[in-house]
Formats: sequence, structure tokens, C-alpha cells
Amino acid sequence: MHRSPGGVTLAGMRLRIAGTAATAACVLLVSAGWAAAASARTLPAADTASTALPATASVTASTALPGTASVTALPARTLSSPACSTVAVTRAKLTGVRTAMLRVPGAPFGVAVTADGRWSFVAVAGGVEVLRRAAGALLPVRVRVIAVPGGAVGETISRDGRYLLAADDNGAVVISVARAERGAPHAVLGLLDDPHGADSAIEVAVSPDDRFAFVTLEYADQVAVFNLQKALARGFGSKDYVGSVPLGVAAVGMAVSPNGRWLYATSEVGGPTRGAAGPGSGRAARPDARTAVTPPTAVTPPTAATPPTAAETVPGADGRETTAAEQAGTLTVINLRRAEADPKASVAVSVDAGCQPVRVVTSADGSDVWVTARASDDLLCFSAARLLSAPAHALVAIVRVGEAPVGLMAVRGGALIVVADSNRFGQPGATANLDVVSVADALAGRPAVLGHLASGLFPREMAVPPSGAGVLLVTNYGSGQLEAVGVSTLPGA
Repeated sequence: MHRSPGGVTLAGMRLRIAGTAATAACVLLVSAGWAAAASARTLPAADTASTALPATASVTASTALPGTASVTALPARTLSSPACSTVAVTRAKLTGVRTAMLRVPGAPFGVAVTADGRWSFVAVAGGVEVLRRAAGALLPVRVRVIAVPGGAVGETISRDGRYLLAADDNGAVVISVARAERGAPHAVLGLLDDPHGADSAIEVAVSPDDRFAFVTLEYADQVAVFNLQKALARGFGSKDYVGSVPLGVAAVGMAVSPNGRWLYATSEVGGPTRGAAGPGSGRAARPDARTAVTPPTAVTPPTAATPPTAAETVPGADGRETTAAEQAGTLTVINLRRAEADPKASVAVSVDAGCQPVRVVTSADGSDVWVTARASDDLLCFSAARLLSAPAHALVAIVRVGEAPVGLMAVRGGALIVVADSNRFGQPGATANLDVVSVADALAGRPAVLGHLASGLFPREMAVPPSGAGVLLVTNYGSGQLEAVGVSTLPGA
């Protein structure tokens, strides 16, 4: 999912296999091919306070992730991690929802929105596009592009709203939000750089107090930790780099718990950090092939992507040759405060999370975690408390969605999850779109996909103001578009 000197490259080749994986947690993952009726069983005794994340703790708006309030109690059932699949759900197209498209340069990747929803920032070829939205408007308008070294990808805004961070090369570029909005000079403040990053930064997160930044380094299979506060106070340099948290193969998605204690990270294939939640088989071969992709010039209609090449094979747990995708991907729980001081010793637990999990968000109270499992065509929900106290019983909901889900965002106070069905590998008969999922139905074990919205090619990342209301922005990486969705016009309570 990175660029090369010759242009944009994509990592994350879709591997198709029939396999099973055995773990659970209460973070929701999107993965392909889950059978709708999963058996449930009663969990052991309740989690202890010493190990469980607070299930009902109140949080302030400054620490809650956008629009991800918990809206219903988590079920007691336990589910198994889903296998790889290409059998996606088909639902009717939603009507009456306000949407609009805006052409942007190149292949847009990350997107971030200010708290008031007026300003947005999109990672595009050559830098970061600054956009402004007028009151009452659906689409923002392009204002300027801020050039950055390397190539910006995943983005986030610091909790105090002062800084935009964009994953870039071996770390992240830090931009002044105020200067970017005004068009003032020297908007780029500096670059956080991991000397061992393998030029593969992809997503970025900040601690709730804005003191530290975390960057997933996809090809280095780790999270780099930086002292952001020191860099801003004393100037950017090698001393900003604290160290790295070891993960599985192809580390991508991240989310910080609202209470600031935990950092969740996804790996497309499990590695040496896996814990008691699933059988480990050592380090697996990388599951992705880097295939150059030129974004199409036509915006519509969507067209199929080039099929991936054959998967690499690695020794399985039983000694047989197996494709890398047959080994489940993982969700890793990291002790955030420990990661700030001793990253290598900060992993608390890793659990199986379907086939190629790639993005993760949490509810506003931190009680549940949602993950998209790209090669399972599923959205997964894990109990945050059980991830620590009973990781094998943490997965509580699985929702079959569209083909190759990637980005996701909670809206309408956490009542709905919007999922980007990327179809990035051109599955025959499938199309890219946006699924709208009812959280209440998902946790109740009922059919939860309310319908879908049309998208461009390869919808990838999403952003919405912290309230989860207003306008949802989606980057359509394959067709060079920014899509706007009016949240108030979505269905459901």
C-alpha cells in the first residue's frame, strides 16, 4: 500500500483460501465470508477489575474517537475467528441519502477533519490537500496543497486540534493546522523519522495527551513510537524516536482506547507476538505482493482491478505447505504508557482477528473494538475487557459485509458503522461500495447491513467530526475522488 520511485504501489495482495482460525475478542473486524448463524456459549465468570478495561467509564469528547459511542450492551456469546472468504453480502442500495463526489489529484489515501467540520485534509500525490466546507454545504472545496517530503498516507489530528500528522516514509510529517488553514508559510513543522522504518509508514495515532505519536510501519511489522512533545519543543531529530513495538506481518491499523491505557493494532498475518488466544506457528511469510497501480482517469463506472498473483507459501503449524493467508491475522493490545518508555515490552496480548485485518476503531466508552477483516469480508466486534481477561472469548459479533472491507467509521452517536467495501482485488461480480451497519442488530446477532451506498473505486479511509455527525468524508483511492455523505440522512435510529 505504498509508493515507489516510479509511482504509487499497492501492498496487500488478496489471498483466497479455505481455512479456519480460532479466537475471539470484542473489537469488530471486517472479514470476508462468515456464516451468518454462529453458535453461542456462555462465558466464564465476569472479568476482574484488575485486568478488565472499564466497560462503562464515561469519557470526555477530547478523548473519544469520532462518533463511536457504545449504544447497546455486549452479548455474552463467544465466536470463533472467521476464515478467509470471497462470499460477500448483497444488500439493496439505500435511497434518500445525500452524497456527492469531488475530484482530487492522484490517488487520495488518508483524510482528517477538524472538530468543527469546517476544514479537512486529504493525503494526495505530492502532499496534503487542504479543503474548506461552508456552513450547510455537503462537499468541501479545494483551497491549496501543502507539499510534504516523501508521500503522505494515513492521517490524524492531535486531540488539541493544533497539529495534523500524516504517516510518511519512515514516520510522520507534522503540520500546523492553523497555518495550513490560513495558507501561512512554514506549515510543515518537521518529520518524525524511524531510522529502521523500511520506508513503509501507513497509519498514525497520537496519545490522548498529545505527548507521543505512534506510526505503523507496514513492511517492518511494527509500530514506531515518537516523543511528539519533545520534537515540537526542541526541534525534530533522531532523539524523537523512542523505539518500536513488534507486531505480526503487515502491521496497518491502529486505535487508541478512550482512557489512554491501550493501543490496538492490526497485523494481516500473525507473528511472534501472538498470545494465548490462538495457536501460533512462528513468523509467516509476507502476504502481500506489491503491484503497481495507475489510478484510472474515468470516475465512473467502477472497473475490476488487476487480479493478484499467486500467494507465497510457508510451513503451517502442522508442517504442511500453506498459503500465508491461511494463518489468521491478529489484533494486538499494547500497553500505551509502557510503549512510551519501553516499546519492545509493551505488548499485552494478541488474538486472531479473521483473515487480513486492516483497520480498527473503538467505541467512545472503550468497551468494544471494531475491526475490518479484509479477506474474510467481515466486520468483527471484540469485547475490550475480555481481550485482557479472557482473550479466547473476546469476539462477540461478526457481520458479513461487502468485498474486501478496509476503512470503517462509527456515526450517529455510534448507532451505525459505515464500512468501505474496497473490492481492491477485483473479485468477479463484486463492486466497491459503502455498507451501512446497525450496531444494535450486529450485537443482537441479527442481519445488520441496512444497505449500501455507491462509491468510487477502492474506497479506503474515512473521517467525520468527533461528534459523529455532520458530513462523513471517504477517500476513493482508485478513482481520484473524495466522497461526502450526509450523516443525518443515513437510515436507522
